Amino acid sequence: MDSHIRFDAREGVLHLLDQRRLPEVEADVACRTPDEVVDALKTMVVRGAPAIGVTAAFGCALAARRAAAETGADARKRLEAEFDHIARARPTAVNLGWAVARMRGVLAAAEARGALSPEEIVALLDREAYTLQREDEALCRRLGHFGAELLHDGDQVLTHCNAGALATAGYGTALGVIRAAVGQGKRIRVIADETRPFLQGARLTAWELARDGIPVTVACDNACAHLMSRGMVQAVVVGADRIAANGDTANKIGTLGVAILAGHFHVPFYVAAPLSTIDAATPDGAAIPIEERPAEEVTHMGGRRITPGGVPVLNFAFDVTPAALVAGIITEAGVLRAPYGEAIARALATRGGEGAR
Repeated sequence: MDSHIRFDAREGVLHLLDQRRLPEVEADVACRTPDEVVDALKTMVVRGAPAIGVTAAFGCALAARRAAAETGADARKRLEAEFDHIARARPTAVNLGWAVARMRGVLAAAEARGALSPEEIVALLDREAYTLQREDEALCRRLGHFGAELLHDGDQVLTHCNAGALATAGYGTALGVIRAAVGQGKRIRVIADETRPFLQGARLTAWELARDGIPVTVACDNACAHLMSRGMVQAVVVGADRIAANGDTANKIGTLGVAILAGHFHVPFYVAAPLSTIDAATPDGAAIPIEERPAEEVTHMGGRRITPGGVPVLNFAFDVTPAALVAGIITEAGVLRAPYGEAIARALATRGGEGAR
């Protein structure tokens, strides 16, 4: 699919495919300021940890344009404040803070070599955001290559939420594994959990795979136990929003239940994510912040109320799957296996320490 994150450097506009309106309508949201980028992240115009990181990087590039209108020390303070604002847009996906820190680091390194004009800062951050976008798609393809080796010809794979091209710069993590396996000539079928309440599986995963001609069937979230009990699932592959240093994994709400069921029915449960999604500073899943989203996402569907008025709602956006339930973490460095603390430390060290935040 064409990139759903498109930056026009000449005009200073970030175009984001509005994932809230898929699959019925394919329309863009145009962001010209960091505030508009933050709003797009909060309202889930764009979602998925790697895609959030790429979007944040371009948000930093827009922040440089706004700061360029300032002068002297005020410009630098304004830019730092904009960086902070972007980094706080959503709490769980670690790629958000990682991307902002990377943009900050590139700027600091350049400034250490000499003073930069506002125009030079804009050009520098533009280049870095484009680089981050290209790198993300490339590493997803590499990740997919490693993960494809875990799937067998004829497998039916269950996935939860959307960890495809829409959740990354392109190609996908969990769906990247599936795409790579299909590319190897394996006959792979997919069951996409609907993923209440935002329906990322039913709306987005099914849309992506159908466009690619990969056989996909949508199933209700509460059908997972039934499907596995009948031998209809040979593997589970999901993405991640944050992976702790011990391998505990935060992903879309409902993932933990899928992992528990997979363990009970002896179905391998794999997590596919780039090393940038691993947070070495978070020791375990208990330390991962879990976002709570607006009640209206649960109480309403298509603008129509579906729950009684006045009844409270719990709308946790993520849950944490313990590392003990994970058969392997698929990364661009290969498939990490338990004990995950050691495997993660080795992978991040090989990556040059970029994963340590």
